[in-house]
Amino acid sequence: MRILHTSDWHLGRSFHRVNLLDAQAAFLDHLVTTVRERDVDAVLVAGDVYDRAVPPLAAVELFDRALHRLAAEGVPTVMISGNHDSARRLGVGAGLFDRAGIHLRTDPAVCATPVVLSDAHGDVAFYGLPYLEPALVREEFKTARAGHEAVVGAAMERIRADLAGRPAGTRSVVLAHAFVAGGEPSDSERDITVGGVASVPAGVFDGVDYVALGHLHGCQAITGRVRYSGSPLAYSFSEADHRKTMWLIDLGPGGEVEGERIDCPVPRRVARIRGRLEELVEDPALARHEDSWIEATLTDPVRPPEPMARLSARFPHTVSLVFDPERAPEDPLASYAQRLKGRNDQQIAEDFVAHVRGGSGPDDRERTVLQDVFDDVRVDTALAQDGVRGAAR
Repeated sequence: MRILHTSDWHLGRSFHRVNLLDAQAAFLDHLVTTVRERDVDAVLVAGDVYDRAVPPLAAVELFDRALHRLAAEGVPTVMISGNHDSARRLGVGAGLFDRAGIHLRTDPAVCATPVVLSDAHGDVAFYGLPYLEPALVREEFKTARAGHEAVVGAAMERIRADLAGRPAGTRSVVLAHAFVAGGEPSDSERDITVGGVASVPAGVFDGVDYVALGHLHGCQAITGRVRYSGSPLAYSFSEADHRKTMWLIDLGPGGEVEGERIDCPVPRRVARIRGRLEELVEDPALARHEDSWIEATLTDPVRPPEPMARLSARFPHTVSLVFDPERAPEDPLASYAQRLKGRNDQQIAEDFVAHVRGGSGPDDRERTVLQDVFDDVRVDTALAQDGVRGAAR
């Protein structure tokens, strides 16, 4: 069975205030063409269909057109909700969509009810595991702890139990939206850290033939059977070196997996350039970036006059300007952003406590309080996305 694995469309997202709907439409054109020309048997979308819970109308219309075109091709599509989507909103009409071959799986309670497709070698069971916010699904899965590994593990136990009751030789595919250990993140993914831990081990998915992951925006294989397709477009400058692709997966009669990367259209490349302003506007080696979206980091010791105007004269698609003056590491004026780079919200808060106390950071009890507060804020945000008031504590 030939499967096209994609994810993280983020329909409605902009790039530094640049509208990307045309680029997203071009990607969806490419997806439908690939389905037709490569004899695809099933399309998988592993979450983050939209960029936010209540997407703009133009993004909804784009999604609607894509569903109609996929349905017209007669190729089944299996789709789950991600942490950017409102699961309840995305899942509206799922029963009707099923009849057209568009299978929306947004309810964690039915994760062990697969979409079953057949080929010449028998059945393939596709299980949709939407993004699981641990605090919100803990009761559903009866887990002792509200962490990602616990709830994903409990969901996978249900899936393996259902698979065990199916005819021998039934092959299996799981769609999941999660941060799997070993994956390489980007700046454009929303933090899903719970209790200081964001990732789940790849071993939690043992027992299935292929795992189609969403959430991380770089295409990557955690193992031969556990893979991220990545986002079809670059959504941050941290993705400047990404090759944006989809996975074309051939699932053999015994569950063998062969994968090929299918390149996505590139509307405009993204690039990071760094140096003093005069160097950037004169360096001939940077000519290759003149048509790219640019993030320019200026290292001039003193901020030069009209830097954006001067950069834009050579690089007309400059959309981000960063100042990082050349200073000694011990200089107290060293970039605040640089000091925060790579640190999560919890670590920044703990640093602040240490700062206001003159060096003494939070103790274990205070660290737990901070952790609980950050977790509660994230849960409240997830509840608000689905129109529910008040978090479940």
